[in-house]
Amino acid sequence: MWRWHAASGTRVQILSEIHWEVRSGDCWALLGPNGAGKTTLLTVAAAVEFPSSGTVEILGRTLGETDVFRLREEIGFVDSRAGRRFAPRLSVREIVRTGATQTIGYFEERLTGTELERADELLALLGLGAIARRRFADCSHGERTRCLIARALMPRPRLLLLDEPGSGLDLSGRETLLGALDRLVADDPLLALVTTTHHLEELPATTTHALLLASGRVVATGPADSTLTDGLLSTCFGLPVVVGRANGRWQAVAS
Repeated sequence: MWRWHAASGTRVQILSEIHWEVRSGDCWALLGPNGAGKTTLLTVAAAVEFPSSGTVEILGRTLGETDVFRLREEIGFVDSRAGRRFAPRLSVREIVRTGATQTIGYFEERLTGTELERADELLALLGLGAIARRRFADCSHGERTRCLIARALMPRPRLLLLDEPGSGLDLSGRETLLGALDRLVADDPLLALVTTTHHLEELPATTTHALLLASGRVVATGPADSTLTDGLLSTCFGLPVVVGRANGRWQAVAS
């Protein structure tokens, strides 16, 4: 995949030779250093960007041969820009409910009783019930992230893509988020989940697979136990790394 670099007036290759398959029920970690191409790959998986060459099939449909607007209705995608689209006066509950209408405005008259119940269930699942009436603008970074994830889940997507959801969170916020993701996977075992991060400590314990990217190329891909290793992560990040695991959670430190 190539992208035009305005400053230099040249095309820059962002991704190359990517072969990746995510199946129903998989919980993938997409790892790599800054500039590895993680976010670009995730936006392709979200049918937001199109590859310069090759074939991308998402939920059984091929990009370039299907209605991407209909396809996106079956994909939950949460990135760093998602929260900027909403009016700050909207409450947490109202933001979550907008996921039913797939709009940035809140239109309660369009919602069914089933959709209202679904929103309340997701607020509880993501640990947001106590702050449901709080203005979205008054929430912490972690609370906003969980709110946007709940919103993305409203239409019951088959694929959920999270771009660095743990970025900028303190210890409490990170642990609350990871607990919510573990509950989410347990609640919907057929959901395919992909999370990008720089840090193993930000991965939920339910992670089943990992794709390691560096300089736009795959370093390794496969089951988490055989991919999140000292050698492969050292190659991916360009320094000696020692990987540990406790209570199902990974951690990594430079050796």
